[in-house]
Amino acid sequence: MVAQYFETNCWIIAPNQNSECFVVDPGIGTPNLMAPIRDKIQKFNLKPIGVFLTHGHLDHTFTVVPLADGYEIPTIIHSKDRGALLNPFQVIMRGGPTEQILNAFGITKFVEPKNVREVQGEESIDLGVFKIKVIHAPGHTAGSAMFEIDSAYLISGDVLFKGAIGRTDMPSGSDSDMKKTLKNIVLPLSDELIVLPGHGEQTTISRERKSNPYLQDEYLNS
Repeated sequence: MVAQYFETNCWIIAPNQNSECFVVDPGIGTPNLMAPIRDKIQKFNLKPIGVFLTHGHLDHTFTVVPLADGYEIPTIIHSKDRGALLNPFQVIMRGGPTEQILNAFGITKFVEPKNVREVQGEESIDLGVFKIKVIHAPGHTAGSAMFEIDSAYLISGDVLFKGAIGRTDMPSGSDSDMKKTLKNIVLPLSDELIVLPGHGEQTTISRERKSNPYLQDEYLNS
């Protein structure tokens, strides 16, 4: 599903109906995404077992507390972005559209989910029926992470989009780190991986390797 604000993709990952699932990047709705997420979970008779956050921006984390605490499931986030759960302005700009939305909703205080599991980098997580590889991919934020699922899908967050990449000019972002991530982490990935990005349409590593201008030498070596 796509969140109302910033058109952020919220992925509900499940092998089939009547199975376990996990949710990725529950963002900003009206004000949160709990109702549409719950509707999808009930419609397909799914059992949530975790929430994965690709990074700490509010358009990817806003609904995590009611979702994770409501279903009593863990929240997985990289240690370098965990602080943004309590203080989102560690990774977003003051005075920007996100703060304007918060002001409109009257939100001034943030709390963490009750069960937060920090990840550090290259590690594997066995969660229910899923085998998930954590890939630290700094650049968009210092704690941006991608998640490879069962060697078939890549949750890329705001690292890699169809034909584009995430911006690097916000707090904790780094253009040089992004170039290193793209060159040393993204490019070596399997062509067959189906990419589920934080915004926009799904794609594949093969397609992006061939056509994404940010994966070409001209950009990476600039």
